[in-house]
Amino acid sequence: MCGRYVSPDEGSLEREFNLVRSPGLEIRTSYNVAPTQKVPVVRSSEGENSLELMRWGLIPFFAKGEPTKYSTINARIETVETAASYRGPWKRGQRCLQVATAFFEWHMNSDNRKAPFCISVVDQPVFAFAGLWDRSVRADGTFVESCVHITMPANDLLRHIHNTGSNPHRMPAILKREDQEKWLSGSIEEASAVLAQYDSGLMVAHEVTTRVNSPKNNDPTLILPILNGGTLGNRVK
Repeated sequence: MCGRYVSPDEGSLEREFNLVRSPGLEIRTSYNVAPTQKVPVVRSSEGENSLELMRWGLIPFFAKGEPTKYSTINARIETVETAASYRGPWKRGQRCLQVATAFFEWHMNSDNRKAPFCISVVDQPVFAFAGLWDRSVRADGTFVESCVHITMPANDLLRHIHNTGSNPHRMPAILKREDQEKWLSGSIEEASAVLAQYDSGLMVAHEVTTRVNSPKNNDPTLILPILNGGTLGNRVK
């Protein structure tokens, strides 16, 4: 499960992706993105990649613009093709990149203390979760566009870190840079083929302040290593 992450600013996104930006869109770095917030995503339409803001937490087309009573921030890879909320976007090819520079997971220590860790991808300063999007129309004719990203069983690094909560030992589906276009505009078979655990050797994690527990806190100190905190991954010291 991934319930918090860090999203990049507009300049970083424009440098990383070949984008057509929607007029009037203003995107700033968020150091503590939380569910229900609007988040930057990249999607493809008629051969062009565009940058959009969407609600994190998918509202299915059949929900008439109203959020569901169950969580829709993560779509399990095991059921993404069959779950009622996700099978429509999956079959229609409504895929997107939910972009990030890092994400947070929590580790239960031997003293029963939950310690937050910040995880980043060392070969991609800006990376992408494999996401789906949908549009749901309200009774008054207005609509809301929203997104969800796919999760899967954790790799060696995340299995060690993410050992708590209702869905432990999971991780977001992070795309290799060379697979992003296949996810956006490829066939269903091509999209399925790029969903794989990211290489643990290309990821690094360090313990951060528990201030990240509250989405009210949103500043650069949230991603800094804490004194005497743990460090994991290919930069273990």
